[in-house]
Amino acid sequence: MRQHNAENERIKRQYFSYLKEAKRYSEVTVDTVAKALNRFEEYTKYRDFKSFHFQQAVGFKKHLYDQKAERSNERLSKATLHATLTQLKHFFHWLAGQPGYKSRFQYSDSEYFNLSEKDTRIATAQREQRAPTIDQIKYVLNSMPATTEIDCRNRAVIAFALLTGARDSAIASMKLKHVDLIAGCVHQDAREVKTKFSKTFDTFFFPVGNEVIRILEEWIGFLRKEKLWGNNDPLFPRTKIALTADRRFGATGLDTSHWSSASPIRNIFREAFLKAGLPYFNPHSLRNTLARLGEEVCQSPEEFKAWSQNLGHEKVLTTFTNYGKVSCDRQGAIIRALGVPKQTAPGVEDFAEALIRKMRDSGIGYSAG
Repeated sequence: MRQHNAENERIKRQYFSYLKEAKRYSEVTVDTVAKALNRFEEYTKYRDFKSFHFQQAVGFKKHLYDQKAERSNERLSKATLHATLTQLKHFFHWLAGQPGYKSRFQYSDSEYFNLSEKDTRIATAQREQRAPTIDQIKYVLNSMPATTEIDCRNRAVIAFALLTGARDSAIASMKLKHVDLIAGCVHQDAREVKTKFSKTFDTFFFPVGNEVIRILEEWIGFLRKEKLWGNNDPLFPRTKIALTADRRFGATGLDTSHWSSASPIRNIFREAFLKAGLPYFNPHSLRNTLARLGEEVCQSPEEFKAWSQNLGHEKVLTTFTNYGKVSCDRQGAIIRALGVPKQTAPGVEDFAEALIRKMRDSGIGYSAG
C-alpha cells in the first residue's frame, strides 16, 4: 500500500518552512499541521495535491465525523474536527497560490473544509476552566511526603508553580540562578527558560502564604548547601535512573541535568492530587487559580495590571479574557446576592434630622442660632 507521495512531501516541506520562518510557528504547531495533512492524505490514498477538488474536502469532512479517538474510542470531538479542518483549509489556501498549483484549483475551494456554523460554535465555545482552590493546593502540599530528595523535589515543584504561575515548560528549564529568594522574584529569561512566545519577564512570588515559600526555600537550600550545586544547575533536576541494590533499574536520586520535557511535571501533579483524594489538576490550571485570586485581592486597575504582568501577560485583557472568567459557583453567589435588599447607611442629613427629633422628644432645647 502506498505510504507517501514524493511531490506532496516536497510541497509540504516548503509549507512547514513557511510556517516556521515566515509565520514563526513553533515545532509543536507545525507537528499538528503535519498530523492533519497526514490524515487527509490517508483518506485520499496519497493522491497528488495537484488533483485536489473541493469534493475531496466534502468527503473528508464526512469521513472525519465517523472517526474515533484512539484512547477513548469515542467519536472525535468538535474541537478536534475544527482544528484539523482549519489546518487543512489554511494549507490549501496557501497551496492555491504556489507555482504548479495555481491553475489546478481556486482559493475559494479551501472554504469547503469549513464546519457548519452550529458545529463551529460548539467547537469554539468558551467553557469554564477547572482550577483548584488555594486551600486544595495547600492540602496537597501538606499531604505529600518529604522523606527522600525526590519527594522534596516533587513537593517543591508544586509549591513553585503556585508561587509563580510559571508554565510547566518554563519550570522544567529553570536554573537555580533564576530564583532570587531575597527579592522573592523569578527571572524568566527566554535565552535559557522556555517561556511562551520566548518572552523575558520577572515574576514576583504571589501572596499565597509563607508556608509555601518555606517549601521552596528549603529545597533551594538543600541543593546549594548539601548538594553543593551552582547557579547553572537545574532548579528541578531529573530523576537519576541506575541499578538499585536488588540489581534492577530504578530511581536512585537526582541527576544534574534538566528534564527533556514537561511530562514528568504533569505526572508529579497527577500523582500528588490523586493520592490526596482530589481530582487531577494540571500545572496550567494553577494560572487560573492565581487569576481568580487576583480578582479577589486587587483593589485598583494598577494592582490588577501588575498582577497580570506577573503572569507574563503584556495586556491585562489577556488575563481577563483567558483566565479571568467568573467561576460558575461564584456567578451563582453574586446573582443570588443581587436579589437581596441591601441596607443602606443613612446619610449625614438623615442622621442630623433623626438627632433633632430625638432632642425634641426628650424636651431638650434647640436653637438654630
